[in-house]
Amino acid sequence: MAAISTGTYKSAGVSPFLQYRNSCLRFTSARFKIASATATATTGRSAASIDQQPPTVPMWSNSITDSTKLEQPTTLIMKDYMEWSKDMIASGSDGGPPRWFSPLECAAPMKDSPLLLYLPGIDGVGLGLIKHHKRLGRIFNIWCLHVPVTDRTSFSDLVYLVEATVRSEHHHAPRRPIYLLGESFGGCLALAVAARNPHIDLALILANPATRLRESQLENLITLSEVIPEHLHPSMVKLLSVTTGVPARVAVAIPGSGHPLQQAVAELFRGDVAFSSYLSVLADVLPVETLIWRLKMLKSAASFVRSRLHAVRAQTLVLSSGKDHLIPSLEESEKLRKMLPNCEIRRFNNSGHALLLEADFNLVTVITGANFYRRGRHLDYVRDFVPPSTSEFDSVYQPYRWMEVAFNPVMISTLENGDIVRGLTGIPSEGPVLLVGYHMMLGLELVPLVSHLWNEHKIVLRGIAHPLMFKRQREGLMPVLSMYDDYRFMGAVPVSATNFYKLLSSKSHVLLYPGGMREALHRKGEEYKLFWPEQSEFVRMAARFGAKIIPFGTVGEDDFGQMLLDYDDMMKVPFLKALIEELTGEVEKLRYDTEGEVSNQDVHLPIILPKIPGRFYFYFGKPIETEGRKEELKNREKAHELYLEVKSEVERCIDYLKDKRENDPYRNIMARLSYQASHGFDSEVPTFDL
Repeated sequence: MAAISTGTYKSAGVSPFLQYRNSCLRFTSARFKIASATATATTGRSAASIDQQPPTVPMWSNSITDSTKLEQPTTLIMKDYMEWSKDMIASGSDGGPPRWFSPLECAAPMKDSPLLLYLPGIDGVGLGLIKHHKRLGRIFNIWCLHVPVTDRTSFSDLVYLVEATVRSEHHHAPRRPIYLLGESFGGCLALAVAARNPHIDLALILANPATRLRESQLENLITLSEVIPEHLHPSMVKLLSVTTGVPARVAVAIPGSGHPLQQAVAELFRGDVAFSSYLSVLADVLPVETLIWRLKMLKSAASFVRSRLHAVRAQTLVLSSGKDHLIPSLEESEKLRKMLPNCEIRRFNNSGHALLLEADFNLVTVITGANFYRRGRHLDYVRDFVPPSTSEFDSVYQPYRWMEVAFNPVMISTLENGDIVRGLTGIPSEGPVLLVGYHMMLGLELVPLVSHLWNEHKIVLRGIAHPLMFKRQREGLMPVLSMYDDYRFMGAVPVSATNFYKLLSSKSHVLLYPGGMREALHRKGEEYKLFWPEQSEFVRMAARFGAKIIPFGTVGEDDFGQMLLDYDDMMKVPFLKALIEELTGEVEKLRYDTEGEVSNQDVHLPIILPKIPGRFYFYFGKPIETEGRKEELKNREKAHELYLEVKSEVERCIDYLKDKRENDPYRNIMARLSYQASHGFDSEVPTFDL
């Protein structure tokens, strides 16, 4: 494990805290440098506020340069976490009051980044985010709470400490949210502060919050901690690591093992190589009295919070693990969702209690995918968007890689001189650019389109999407919102004139489907038919910012499936008709005041019989310039002429692809697999001549 150099950590200052006013603490070690100073609750701003002013840096653009510079391979594992914690605790000066520190390895956050207060589990070390410091540091000003092992601060006093910091920071930046990230015990702390401060704009992220101990294994740990013999104190340290998230076999198995207590505890931890090298050291710095104290405090914290959940008004995101063997996280997250007025859940079915330390868990991806990141009172889908890093994109794209194999998309584009080339060279790299095209059945063209633009040019394509991906009118039969996290993570925004304006003004690459849901859920025999509104909806807005309009066509949906039941068929079946009406009532209705077929936005899922996959084809036409035509296109007739030109060009692109694919010898997946078997599976499969 790479050592942390001196100065890796520094204090962000200590928030006002009761009996610890006027104290000053300073200590260093080979891994850490922490300097802490308290401040009063009633006079001035906390030292934390003054010390951690974020530098003025440009807002994020579509460029990925900034995020890729910060990207580092993550090698921290749970053993590293325990070693770092051991070194921090054993640094020789771990006494004194609870205090905040800010990880220096975090990058300089972008302008107006919100404050994130990390509230740890009952270990109190504050290093639970070590795997995420660099990524989180791009978008947050991070302070982590450290509670020394000798500290005996009560739960209520810890609440006052965090509350004082929250109130101080809110006073100096009232329009900026404050994030409380509570893990296990820290989740109780976050909820308690939120319940006492409903007037402050708080955003809670709760990772397996320990708000319910009844019927959990933590109750067994509390009982066990009171009777375990002194010479088994190292095992007690391990129990502490369990409660803070480091996986181990469950202590609840001890009472039913049939063995004497000492033998049962020894058997429980025998063979755990990951901890054997330093258990004795941890036993010296984490006395059993500390563990017993904090387990009892956890019990009182859970009781305190459950009696005050009704007062919580904060926006809340609960991260729950399906294999949490300490507390019933899935069940508890559902109860919190029903009790809290503004709460969403993200489930991780294959994860344990130590969710934040798991190798394949990316906290930034989860936060941004849930649209939970904002820098003001309300979410701004354009200003608050965080472009992905290369590794983040790859991790999100991984589950969709099968589409590359199944559909092996052919991409061709048009240069400014009119030449047609294979690839996306014809797509301008500088925005604003507006891609306008045909929406395939179920929108299956989205993943290949977004991924190829990213892989070839590192362009983030901001899609104008249906509101059903972002909110519900009421709960019911619609899929959970988390199903659309990947689309939101990659920059999708709900359709609105305001969002369209902001995207073009920020020089983004914007994806627009004028046919919308009606086109993506078309009927039998309507393949490749456009369902665009009669009036122009985008031309004058594009001209206002001088955006290049790129019409494009997509072909291939009829080669992957045959429609058995479409909307018209389903509406003839009473049960299915009632289902469609229920689904449609759960989402915001669009274009209700528009005439024609495009206004039919009923939500349904047609029944499709899969075929042996064919191939997808994309053709991007010649860019249409609007720069310098702002005054000309203010005329409705001129704007409508350009609108019809774009529509005609999309239809031409579709017809071109339908004709050309007939000459593609590798249109069928079997022919493509045969080619790749002989030429290598990374080889580019040929297609028709251009």
